Amino acid sequence: MAFTYAYPHPAVAADIAVFTLRRGALHVLLIERAGEPFKGAWALPGGFLQPDEELDACARRELREETSVEAEVLVHFGNFSAPGRDPRERVISVAYLALLASDELRLAADTDAAQAQWFALDALPELAFDHATILQRALAALGARAREVQPLFALLPPRFTLSQLQGAYEAVIGEEVEKRNFRKMVATLACVRETEDFVHGAHRPARLYEPA
Repeated sequence: MAFTYAYPHPAVAADIAVFTLRRGALHVLLIERAGEPFKGAWALPGGFLQPDEELDACARRELREETSVEAEVLVHFGNFSAPGRDPRERVISVAYLALLASDELRLAADTDAAQAQWFALDALPELAFDHATILQRALAALGARAREVQPLFALLPPRFTLSQLQGAYEAVIGEEVEKRNFRKMVATLACVRETEDFVHGAHRPARLYEPA
């Protein structure tokens, strides 16, 4: 497929902020860059759009190639187009976020990634390009979506306790909420339904719920 242009044009890339819960804390998936620019630095997974693919497909392909992670649902949350954001050329990045349950994930770096690793948000390395800004915007978008509660189901197993759901909510918004108020909000949203099963632990059994 050949193209000719009468004027300069930018490259287009996709960058993906993937979040999961590990030990109750929100983590983001980063890759160590294997090549220049920023060789050895950490960055969000991503890469350039090919001439024959759509942006969503590009994001899924790059995520799979660099980390071996498959994301069924990707949410577009912003575009980044500062002229100097990539030292190689003029690059416009279309940014996505994804939420995945940690027990579904097996990381394996490939292509231009030396390694892939989860990082807690309070222990982030310095990020390449403008990825610190992209990550900040991703967290803001995620926090706004968390108010609907339903998007948080992607972080949890198929059936979960209300305490697990509240833990995911608090990890994403970054603050604690009162138990009674949280359960009232969930009831108002009518986003979960009871199952007949319970999980047994050191305290009294806790009922399991599932998405409504």
